[in-house]
Amino acid sequence: MDGPRDVDESKRATLRRFAAVGAASPLTRLRDGDDEPEQDSDARDAISGYVTTTPGAHFSKLRDDLQLGTGETQHHLRQLESAGAVVSRKDGDYRRFFPAGRFSGFEQVALGYLRRETPRGMLVELLRDPDATGSDLADALDVSRPTISKYAGELEEVGLLSREDGYAVEEPETVLTLLVRYADSFGPDAAALAADADGLIRFDP
Repeated sequence: MDGPRDVDESKRATLRRFAAVGAASPLTRLRDGDDEPEQDSDARDAISGYVTTTPGAHFSKLRDDLQLGTGETQHHLRQLESAGAVVSRKDGDYRRFFPAGRFSGFEQVALGYLRRETPRGMLVELLRDPDATGSDLADALDVSRPTISKYAGELEEVGLLSREDGYAVEEPETVLTLLVRYADSFGPDAAALAADADGLIRFDP
């Protein structure tokens, strides 16, 4: 069984890994003052790195993945938002975080839904097979047909899906680009799609 020392080392290793990304990213390294503890600086850089590599993650996932406390995470996110390095948007019961100035409103909404297993699965399947029906999606994702209808309504409401003639992904190139670019931060369905992405891009000369 892991002891406190093992847990602490695991936390430090996680923070250092993401802090390296944060320090190299366009997000500004912030300090409360010259006497700011190194641990605080590492935590803030780690949050910057995490938001850079996992845009659209919600607060609880960010906190848990970085093994930070709730108050600690809130403090550093407030500092980053106040400095204009990070932006957030409400998404139902969640608040999702993004690097400032990097994503359009549509992309932020898309990333939020791509971080939900069933909506992501629906979008992935429809990018693979634009003719897929609701029943096809239910079978592929092993969920009920009403579940597909529920999420299809949500995706249509936020502008990610059209239901005028079957199901069609809105701005499919943008959604595919986000899936490919951040495939490692999504599930295996996104990674598999990324491997086949070249064959899914359609050009209209």
